[in-house]
Amino acid sequence: MADHQVAARYAKSLLDLAQEQGTLATLKQDMDLLANTMAGSRDLRLLLRNPIVKHDKKLSILTALFSGKVSDMLMRFFQILTSKNREDALEHIGTEFLKQYNALMGVQVAEVTSAAPLTPATRAEIEKMVKLQTGLPDVSLTEKVDASLIGGFVLRVGDRQIDDSVKGNLRRLRTSLTDNTYTPSLN
Repeated sequence: MADHQVAARYAKSLLDLAQEQGTLATLKQDMDLLANTMAGSRDLRLLLRNPIVKHDKKLSILTALFSGKVSDMLMRFFQILTSKNREDALEHIGTEFLKQYNALMGVQVAEVTSAAPLTPATRAEIEKMVKLQTGLPDVSLTEKVDASLIGGFVLRVGDRQIDDSVKGNLRRLRTSLTDNTYTPSLN
């Protein structure tokens, strides 16, 4: 919990600074790279959390990984984080920045899982539905295919989920049949 609060504050500071300096688009790309790198490297996350590894060593590893790939602003940010012993928060800062960036830009992130790849018409219909539900002008839709759904889709928007899959309907039907609230009356 505390890590997420720290990450939210650092992300907000970065977002405000990038807006002030007019480098928001560049920093967004940098934070995408950071979030993807952190998500893809368990070893890096463990290293940054490790209290035995010295802070200057962590900074040199971050510099080796990201130097030339990210802006000077983010490299200076790494220096600030390591000087304040907050490297462990870096794991969450990238994702928290992206959440705040999307909120600032009016983008709703949604994930749809379907039994087969979506057609362009279905994708447009789902995006329209998300826009109506959230009231935000733009939707970033991530698509996944899961054949075990048999048909239909599962849509996740924030902390809400809409399960309109055949698998979900069958599960609900099975639950209602096993509940068996019917009591025969013999007169």
